[in-house]
Amino acid sequence: MKLVQPKKHLGQHFLTDLKIAQDIVEALRLPNGAKHVLEVGPGMGVLTQFLIQHPEYQTTIVDIDRESIAWLNEHFPQLEGRVLLADFLKTDLKTLFDGPFCVIGNFPYNISTQILFKVLDHRNQVPEVVGMLQKEVAERIAAPHGSKTYGIMSVLLQAFYDIEYLFTVHENVFNPPPKVKSAVIRLTRNKVETLPVDEKLFVKVVKASFATRRKTLRNCLKPFNLPEEMTKVPLFDKRAEQLSVQDFIQLTHQIQIQHAV
Repeated sequence: MKLVQPKKHLGQHFLTDLKIAQDIVEALRLPNGAKHVLEVGPGMGVLTQFLIQHPEYQTTIVDIDRESIAWLNEHFPQLEGRVLLADFLKTDLKTLFDGPFCVIGNFPYNISTQILFKVLDHRNQVPEVVGMLQKEVAERIAAPHGSKTYGIMSVLLQAFYDIEYLFTVHENVFNPPPKVKSAVIRLTRNKVETLPVDEKLFVKVVKASFATRRKTLRNCLKPFNLPEEMTKVPLFDKRAEQLSVQDFIQLTHQIQIQHAV
């Protein structure tokens, strides 16, 4: 069977360096007793070949590309029944796994953030993610507060996951080479089961706070119609990038109380 051709509209850049592929797989630690691993966007199985060498977990792979699925079924017969032609973003993950599962992949650039937000929606089932994505996005997700790259994704993901930037991957180890560098990050579920505030309000507060990065919270949060005496406190002199996840939780708590009055 001929090689799978990377498809631009699917954001496919196939990793060709086997050592990097092995390093990505070896970054999995399977916390919380996870026995299942879901690989997203396996392409021609550069990660898959190393995943199936681990009997301590069962590997399932999902790809939206029919050509890739045909290739994978032919080359990985041991995965029969666990090679899924499906759109990960539309897949009901709860029907796939009734317990914890980890997620791994060389994520297509054009949907990498959507993949992570879907993981966030299933965070109590996903104790760990090891993913390769665009370096700039990886840096943003892993950035600490106070950093210029710290933003909405940083806060929302760090509220529920500990995030590690593992290593940078250069353009020349892909087919076709992307125009930017890539990076591998690891997300490990923290001990926060639920936030002590309305989580929908928390998301709204975070997004509004970063809507205009150069403005202070006092200006960014005007749509919430907060009383003037509340916005006089020093916290509202800060910009969003200066607030930790815990600061955003406290801020949401204050707004929630005010709206309940």
